[in-house]
Amino acid sequence: MAETFLRSFDKTLQVYSAGTYPSDKIHPLAVYVMNEIGIEISDNAIPKNVDLFLKDEFNYVITVCDDAKETCPAFIGNVKNRMHIGFNDPSHLNGSNEYVMNEFRRLRDEIKQKFYEFYLDNINLKIN
Repeated sequence: MAETFLRSFDKTLQVYSAGTYPSDKIHPLAVYVMNEIGIEISDNAIPKNVDLFLKDEFNYVITVCDDAKETCPAFIGNVKNRMHIGFNDPSHLNGSNEYVMNEFRRLRDEIKQKFYEFYLDNINLKIN
């Protein structure tokens, strides 16, 4: 979701998303809640492992899942800024369908807000 929101703020950004333990596919509820706001993410590539990017050069490496900050391997490429914008991983939630769906929606909105703030504070200021 964070990758898609960043791209929606600025089409010129090169954004990559990867996980320490990526799933085989994007979670269906993430696809559903993004569709609710008119954003299609089911066409995105299969989730990737962060190991694919460890030697690459990035302006920002941002960990997002709360446990990723501790489990993310060290990037040995040129990384100018490292940040953590943490969120709970809703894919592990238990409870009623309504509860889980509302948590996915809450997380979607929180990701959008925090990454828009990140964009305004860090990226947009440097390109305008």
